[in-house]
Amino acid sequence: MTALRQRKGSKGKEPGPSIQNLKPECINEPRERFATGGFSWWTILCVTIGSIVGVSLGLLCCIYVATLHENDLWFSNIKEVEREISFRTECGLYYSYYKQMLKAPSVQQGLYELIHDNTTESKRTINILQRMNIYQEVFLSILYRILPIQTYLEPIYFYIYTVFALQTVYVFALFITSWLLSDSWLAGALSGVWYILNRVDTTRVEFTISLRENWSIPFFALQVAAITCYLRPQLKPIHQRVVLWLVFVSTFCFCLTWQFNQFVLLVQALIIFTLDCLDFFTAEQVVSLYLMQVLSLLLVWLLQFCNTMILGSLVLSFIVSALFIKHFQTGLKTGSFVIRVGKLALHTLLVLTSTFTINYSAKKILQLKSDEHIFKFIKAKFGFGATRDFDASLYLCEEAFGLLPLDTFERLAGTVLLYPYLCTLSVLFILLLLVALSNLSTNGSGQASREKEDRTFRMRPDVAYNLLHTVFFGLLAFSTMRMKYLWTGHMCAFAAFGVCGKEVWTLYLRVLHCNTKTAMRLIRYSVPIVILAFLYYKFWPRLMEEISELREFYDPDTVELMNWIRLKTPKRAVFAGSMQLLAGIKLCTGRVLTNHPHYEDQALRERTRQVYQIYARQSAEEVHKVLGSVGADYIVLEDSICYERRHSRGCRLRDLLDLANGHIMDGPGENERDLIPASHPRFCEAIKTDTPPYSTLFSRVFKNKTFHVYKLKKLKKKNKAESGP
Repeated sequence: MTALRQRKGSKGKEPGPSIQNLKPECINEPRERFATGGFSWWTILCVTIGSIVGVSLGLLCCIYVATLHENDLWFSNIKEVEREISFRTECGLYYSYYKQMLKAPSVQQGLYELIHDNTTESKRTINILQRMNIYQEVFLSILYRILPIQTYLEPIYFYIYTVFALQTVYVFALFITSWLLSDSWLAGALSGVWYILNRVDTTRVEFTISLRENWSIPFFALQVAAITCYLRPQLKPIHQRVVLWLVFVSTFCFCLTWQFNQFVLLVQALIIFTLDCLDFFTAEQVVSLYLMQVLSLLLVWLLQFCNTMILGSLVLSFIVSALFIKHFQTGLKTGSFVIRVGKLALHTLLVLTSTFTINYSAKKILQLKSDEHIFKFIKAKFGFGATRDFDASLYLCEEAFGLLPLDTFERLAGTVLLYPYLCTLSVLFILLLLVALSNLSTNGSGQASREKEDRTFRMRPDVAYNLLHTVFFGLLAFSTMRMKYLWTGHMCAFAAFGVCGKEVWTLYLRVLHCNTKTAMRLIRYSVPIVILAFLYYKFWPRLMEEISELREFYDPDTVELMNWIRLKTPKRAVFAGSMQLLAGIKLCTGRVLTNHPHYEDQALRERTRQVYQIYARQSAEEVHKVLGSVGADYIVLEDSICYERRHSRGCRLRDLLDLANGHIMDGPGENERDLIPASHPRFCEAIKTDTPPYSTLFSRVFKNKTFHVYKLKKLKKKNKAESGP
C-alpha cells in the first residue's frame, strides 16, 4: 500500500591466572573489587570510561535509526496524514490511543474513554487497557501534557523519539551484559558496534516504531543484564537485593509493554529450570528469579483489569508446578550419577504433567480461549496435522512466522559476528556438558562441594545462564523468524564476551601450551581492537552512504482515501475491511471499526473471519447480512488483496477463505478432494459489475486506483400487507 520514491538530489549508493592476581587495567575491571565493593580510584576511572563508551554507543544507535527514519520518509516535510499513514498495520492502532489521549479534555476523561471504548469494535464496548498493552501510550500522553515542551515539539515527534531513545537503553544493556561476563568494557564496545552494524537482523524499529516489541525488548535486555549481575560469584547480599529489584522492575516493564511476554518468560523459566536441575544455581537464586517473574505477571494482571489470559498462561502454571514439586523433592540432588539422572527425569516429567494439568484446569475454569489460535499455529507449524483453520493459516502463511532464512547467517558472517559467536557457543556448550556431568556425579556432600572448588573445568552461573539463553532463544529464532530479534541482540553480547573473556581463550591457550598472564592479556585486548578497527574500515563508509540516501513518503491513493473518509462520511460511520487498513482509518479519521489487527480475542477473530467474506465466494445477500450484523455502514475493498500475487497459491487471503469455506481455490493447481466448487462468484470482483443484486444492496461512493468504497443500502421492510393472510 505504501511506496517510497527517491528524493531529488539524493545519492544512490590451566585454570588460568586467578582474577585476584591480575593488576587493574583501565579496560579490565577486577571482579573481586566489584563484588566486594572495594572500589579504588582506578576502578572508578575504569567504570566511568566504560559507562561513557556504553552510553555513547547507545546514543549513536538512537541517532542512527532516527536519521534513517527521517531520510526514508522525509518525515519532517510530509503532511500529518502522511505521517500517520506511515504507522503501518497494528502500529497505527496503538498510536491512535496516544493521539486519543492527547485529544481528550483531561487525563481522567481520556482514561474513561479507553476503559469504555466503543469505537474500536462496532456494537461493542471494550476495555482497551485490559485487552491491549498500551500503558506506554497512556504514560507518554500524560508526560507530554505535563512537560513544558508543547510549543517546540509536536506530539508525534515526542512519541517516536521516545521509542528511538529506548534503543539507547537496549545497546547499553547489551554493553553491560558483555562487560559483566568478560570484565572488560571492550566487550561492551564490540557488542554495541555489532548491534548497530547488524541492524537489519537486530531491530526493525525505524520502520515499525509502535510495535510492542520495540517497547519491550530493551527492557528484556536490561533484565538479562540484571540477572547476569545477580548471578555473579561473591556478590554481597545487599547488592543481590538491589540487583533483584532491578530484575523485577525490568521484568515488569517488559511484561507491561508486550502481549507475548508470557511466551518469552516461559522460555526463560525453562532455562532457569534446566540450570537448577544441572546444579548451576542455588535454591535461593532459583526461587528468587521465579518469584520476580510471577510478581511481574501478577502486577500486570492487576493493571490490565484482571486479564484472564495472564492467569491462564503456561509460564505461571509451569512456575507453580516447578516450585511446588521442588519443595517436596528434597533429595533431588543426592545419590549416584544414575540415581540422580533418574530422579531428574522423574522430576521433569512430574513438573511438565503438573504444568499442563494446572493450565488446562485454569483455562476451563476461566473459560479462556484468547490464545488458542497460537497453539493451533504451533501444532500445524511442527507438523502435527494439516489445518484449514483460518486464524492458524494466517500465521503460517506469513514470512515472519516461518523458519529463519539462511541469508541471515550470510549477513551475520559479513560483519564478523557469526564466527566468534559459533566458536564461543561450541566451546562453552561442551564445557557446560562436562561441568553438568561432573555436578551430577557428586552427591551433594560437603566433601563434594570442596572438590567442586578444585575442579580443572568450572563454569560461573552467569556464564551458564547466558549460554543457555542464547541456545534457547536461538532455537526459537530458528523456528519463527519474527522471534530472531530476541536472539540476535543477545548474540552480539555473547560473541563479544567470547572475544574478550577469559573462559574461551584459557582453553585455547592450554591447547597451545602458552597459558600465561602476558599471553592472556595480549590476546584479550588485541583481538577486539583488531576486530573494531576492521569493522570501522569496512563499514564506516557504508554507514555514511546509507544515511545519505534520501527518499520520500509517497502513497497518494491512501492519502486520498483518508481525506475522503474524514470529509465525506459521518463521524460515527462504521467501516469494514482488512485489519491493516482499518487500523490506519481509525488513526487518521477516528471512524468506528468492525475489526482490527490486535488478534488476541476469540470473538474478534471470528468477526474478522466473517468480515473477510468480502474477499470470498459469497452471495451479495450473505455478505450484506454479515456486514449488517456487525453494524457496518461502508466497506473498503482493496485490489491488492482481491487480486493478490504476493503470496503463493494456498497462502493468498482469498485461498485461506476458500479453504475455510470448503471451496476450490483459484488458478491452476491441485485441490483436496473434499473441496467443492463455490456457487457464487468472488464478491470483491462481482460487486464491481454493479448489477443486481449487488447494485440493490451496495452503492459505490469512492474509487481510485487502489481502493473501492461501497455503502451498504438499508433493506426495505416488507409491507405488513404482504405478510398478512
